[in-house]
Amino acid sequence: MDLLHTLLSNLWSVLLIVIFFGGSIFVHELGHFLAARRRGMVVERFSIGFGPKMFSWRGKDGVEYRISWLPLGGYVALPQLADMRGIEGESKTDIQKLPPPTYSTKMIVSVAGAVCNIIFAFVLACIVWGVGLPTTSDQTTTRIGYIVPEIKLADGTKVTSPAVEAGLRISDTVRSIDGHALKNWQDLMQYLLTGSDHAADGRREAILTIERDGKTQDVTVYPRLSGEDKIRKVGISPAYELIVQDLDKTGLGATAGFQANDRLLSLDGTVVLNVQTYIDLLAKAPEQPVQARVKRGDAVVTLTIPARAALKDASDLGLAITTDSSLIYPSPFAQIADDVSKTYNTFLSLLNPHSDIGLSKLSGPVGIVRVFHLASQADIRLVLWFTILINVNLAIFNLLPIPVLDGGHMLFATIARLRGRSLPPQFIATTQSVFMVLLFSMMIYVSYFDSRRWIRDDRATKAEAPAQTATPPAPARAK
Repeated sequence: MDLLHTLLSNLWSVLLIVIFFGGSIFVHELGHFLAARRRGMVVERFSIGFGPKMFSWRGKDGVEYRISWLPLGGYVALPQLADMRGIEGESKTDIQKLPPPTYSTKMIVSVAGAVCNIIFAFVLACIVWGVGLPTTSDQTTTRIGYIVPEIKLADGTKVTSPAVEAGLRISDTVRSIDGHALKNWQDLMQYLLTGSDHAADGRREAILTIERDGKTQDVTVYPRLSGEDKIRKVGISPAYELIVQDLDKTGLGATAGFQANDRLLSLDGTVVLNVQTYIDLLAKAPEQPVQARVKRGDAVVTLTIPARAALKDASDLGLAITTDSSLIYPSPFAQIADDVSKTYNTFLSLLNPHSDIGLSKLSGPVGIVRVFHLASQADIRLVLWFTILINVNLAIFNLLPIPVLDGGHMLFATIARLRGRSLPPQFIATTQSVFMVLLFSMMIYVSYFDSRRWIRDDRATKAEAPAQTATPPAPARAK
């Protein structure tokens, strides 16, 4: 049964990836196709994917429709728009016999793909607005629930965490980072990771505006690069409620008197706002009993957890811990605006020489497929949410003024209009080919790091002992 469940689960993931990821590419190319037909341009081919065809057919309209082997995008062959033979294959159309498209036609056809991506994203955002987006309390907060004593640097050495050095405390609420207001923990991580400020002595720097005991103050933190990916970390985790979802009737938790739906408040007088605090306190003195205060309905109950020295893991009480989950209903405009803001911020960080965001930290097709797979295992509404982000990314990325992208076609058309005559066809063809090689090289480079992360995380998951927490998965941002 487990094998059958795994097989069906993977088939479901593949189906959703084809529908939503493949559908996003299709929608983009459909925009170009419809705009080109509307403006009277010749369309030779409509392809999903690049390279040799997997299969194809020719429609009554004379257009060749095909699925190609390299699923890294797609194209609509428009010989009047640009000479793309090096990428799209040889053209059978005699361009000399066709009237050249006007500047407005070139701009409309080029921008149509991005427009259709935004329309598709907006439609999906309306659906999410209606059905709600699942989230958990650790994702909707900016309150600190745990502070890591030490963090491991990229070279493997351990140092005192920047949060400890800066004097941050559990229960502090982070209101902004470097002047950027925060709505949730995803915002906090986004602005922390993409930060680029440095102190006078060269250390990485972030200004956190926090609320503590009802008062607001600024705290300067000096993030360190941590892990194999060398990302900025300060050593904080979000606050959330610990709720007993289920328990082993023969476990120590049941012996202590825990019941399903109990909300853990404290252990030996220490407020517990994160599962790591729970683990640390239970492991601290396993030979001693621990007093636990839990909220049960409207009452507060005190329980005694016996000594745990005989246990292999002092924190293994046989409790499945979860946290509050809920549905949020962000408006379509708020969803699109949020994705545009985060995409724009990531691009700025990528171009900023002082930031720590490089190509190796971006996600390509492999990373996108991985997130789709994880989202499909959790909730289809997360698949919709991620598809919205992908379409916003596709729209913005394709409008960049880079040859071979839609923005590159618009750039060439604008230059030709300003100079009063067309650019040399050989120059355009050569430039497009060079940038296509660079684009594919970038995709391969990014996919290599995506694959490394996937393999590394998969090995880490298998190496870990069975987790106590059963926290419902929350939306994952895009790399």
